[in-house]
Amino acid sequence: MSDAYLLQADGLAAGYGRSQVLFGVSINLPARGAVAILGRNGAGKSTLLKTLFGEIPVMAGSIRFDGVAMEREAAERRVRRGVGYVPQEHGIFAKLTVRENLLLGGVRQPDRSGMDYVLDFFPKLAQRLTQTAGTLSGGERKMLAIGRAVLGRPKLIMLDEPTEGVWVGVIEEIADRLKLLSREMSVILVEQHIELALEVAQHAYVMDRGQIALEGTSLAVKNDPHLMRHLAP
Repeated sequence: MSDAYLLQADGLAAGYGRSQVLFGVSINLPARGAVAILGRNGAGKSTLLKTLFGEIPVMAGSIRFDGVAMEREAAERRVRRGVGYVPQEHGIFAKLTVRENLLLGGVRQPDRSGMDYVLDFFPKLAQRLTQTAGTLSGGERKMLAIGRAVLGRPKLIMLDEPTEGVWVGVIEEIADRLKLLSREMSVILVEQHIELALEVAQHAYVMDRGQIALEGTSLAVKNDPHLMRHLAP
């Protein structure tokens, strides 16, 4: 294995109870840059993220992060190592204010630098600090969930459908922010908006029935009609 990669997953098998979903999945992530995980609904994309984060136990295979094996570690330990995760269902506390949500995300930050960074990154959140999170728009909730994860200053951030349910006018704003994030850290992006994902990411893995069916540069995937047909609903 190469030390050039921040995360290396090799031969991952995982699932729910006796129902196996992932079959020998292997991916590599650089220390900086974005990787897209693409595929039709039910291909295993979200299960892969949950397995990498530690929400789902590994049946077989290995996960090395920053040179350390972590396939048997709890999710909390992975967070301390620098793994951030924004699930598909937002992961925010609807009854708390925006400020309170962010403070929870930065509980291990000794100063305000993380908070200031997030508010500069998502100016709309700075205008909503006293607003209850449950009253935010879909796009603002996504920004808050991403902001909470970023506030912990992770080395890797995994995002599951960050533009789902978001107004089209906000999608490009989120995409631009993800591009900026990928210059500072490693990003895994699961996204149904294929063109957006390929615009943000430099490399793509295409999943089918719990396996990596295809992989290549984002440009190669975008320009290959066979690969794009493979991603069609």
